[in-house]
Amino acid sequence: MVEKGSEAVFLLPRPFMSVSFAYFDHHATTPLCLEAREAWLRAHSEAWMNPSSLYPSAGRSRRLLEEAREECAELLGCEPARIVFTSGATEGNNAVLRWAASRGGRAVLSAVEHPAVREPAWQFFGDGGVCELPVDEKGVVLADVLRAELETPGTKPAVVSVMAANNETGVLQAWRETAARCAEHGVPYHCDAAQWIGKRPAAGLAECAWVTLSAHKFGGPKGVGVLIIPAGTFSPLRLRAGGPQESGHRAGTEDYPGVAAMAAALAARAGWAADEQARAKASAWRDAFESRLMKHLPGTQVVGSGALRSETVSMVIVPRHPQLKWVTRLGERGFCVSTGSACSSGKGNPSPVLQAMGIDAEAMGRALRFSAGPETVEADWEGLLEALLDVWEVLESGVRDRPKVDLSRL
Repeated sequence: MVEKGSEAVFLLPRPFMSVSFAYFDHHATTPLCLEAREAWLRAHSEAWMNPSSLYPSAGRSRRLLEEAREECAELLGCEPARIVFTSGATEGNNAVLRWAASRGGRAVLSAVEHPAVREPAWQFFGDGGVCELPVDEKGVVLADVLRAELETPGTKPAVVSVMAANNETGVLQAWRETAARCAEHGVPYHCDAAQWIGKRPAAGLAECAWVTLSAHKFGGPKGVGVLIIPAGTFSPLRLRAGGPQESGHRAGTEDYPGVAAMAAALAARAGWAADEQARAKASAWRDAFESRLMKHLPGTQVVGSGALRSETVSMVIVPRHPQLKWVTRLGERGFCVSTGSACSSGKGNPSPVLQAMGIDAEAMGRALRFSAGPETVEADWEGLLEALLDVWEVLESGVRDRPKVDLSRL
């Protein structure tokens, strides 16, 4: 806040896109897009009242909330009644697995699921109640194994959970085929689409019984998401008790400003996700980066190479030196990168994703993930390559260099 005459003027932060050249951790979280920020501010200014209150102005908030639900439903290709607003994919994933466990039986999930699926599965189903589907060396679920699990007499799963796009490697799974196969056998299919929405077209996702997503993965705010529930009459999930909100599924005052911002981000990113030329260009930039990195840094391995991957992510295993040294020194140069899932980074545990792909623990300790966004351009990838080669020289020499952050670009 600055003083201007007798008035206090609050300065909003500049759009994060001014430093997006250095930000390669979009799989962890994304900058709030301009459309989402404007929607959030407008909602807080004009419709901040409790949507559950009875007076007319609160009724306006309720109407706008339901309009946002309809907008999200249209963009996701489902009926508004299937949309439940949550705090994000983690809450949605937990809700699905808790519901499935209440039906008895077992959970079938891929070996490369996010911890927000794996951990509640083991918690709610217990030892012996979880079957993990193996993947090949590219990280793709083995379809034959899934088919065998579905066709085994007398052991129909309570739920099958296979994500759309992997959070660490960007490898895409055949979720549409999985949804059809599960439907044939009358098994509910849950798709964690947190890393798909905003990067690829949402068309067809509503064919899954359950879908979860988080707004902050596609330019929306943190703390809000969507759970798509099965079509038709459905008993309240009671994610939280204490009120009738969200048709009894989730008690508590609805966060209309957060929902409005999420709907705006979803609409803004839908165009890019459906633009095949834009995605092809992003893929070409990423592929050129990987090709040049392997050329200049012999021994570099691209994880998931040869599989269909999200166009904006690259996970590599560098030849030498611990990943945290790389992350620290790249950060000193103004490049934000990660070692994998933000939910497990820094814990020193082996990555279940890389482990399932047959990568040994020593190599996992040299894995780096670079995840770009819609605003990332070719020059950003080129700058990242230059920084990586610079850090390589420093690490090989064993000399601690000085930070090289160009503050004029922040």
